Amino acid sequence: MTDTIFPDVPTLGERARAALGRRNLVFVGLMGAGKSAIGRMVAGQLGLPFVDTDVEIERVSRMTISELFAAYGEDEFRALETRVIKRLLKSGPRVVSTGGGAFINEKTRRQIEKGGISLWLNADLDVLWERVNKRDHRPLLKTENPKKTLEDLMQKRYPVYALADISVVSRDVRKEIIANEVLAAIIDHTAKAASKND
Repeated sequence: MTDTIFPDVPTLGERARAALGRRNLVFVGLMGAGKSAIGRMVAGQLGLPFVDTDVEIERVSRMTISELFAAYGEDEFRALETRVIKRLLKSGPRVVSTGGGAFINEKTRRQIEKGGISLWLNADLDVLWERVNKRDHRPLLKTENPKKTLEDLMQKRYPVYALADISVVSRDVRKEIIANEVLAAIIDHTAKAASKND
């Protein structure tokens, strides 16, 4: 009896990696959406390096995000964020997790559009609140009513996040499920883009 030989079937990660090509994958969305956790997992499945822009900003400035906000204000912080993201996207491909306000900044959004595929992790208020209310390191939530502040940020930012190339719903399921949905969405997005160009 001879053994049947099955051809190697590419994994979801391999197919998504081929679809991505030389482009970066850039996660956008509000704090608590899971950009770092899911981004790290997706990077592993794609076989690409992962970088969190907030961590990189803190590394180059030798200050925490909260300290930067306090010392220089949001405008200066956003300018630094744009420069860091521009530099990171030049040396891809890689998976990049951005801060919640990065994609809202038009200059940063243009850099992301030029340098990769943007993916919005879209989560509802209850999911976000459950994830962010346990920690107090979020400078934008240091208000009298942080949940209301979060809701206001959603109303202001979600129409801009909706400009991202891909949207995946972040919810309370295992991270592997969301990561696989991200990989499938990359394949689907690139296939649709290719058929438009035919």
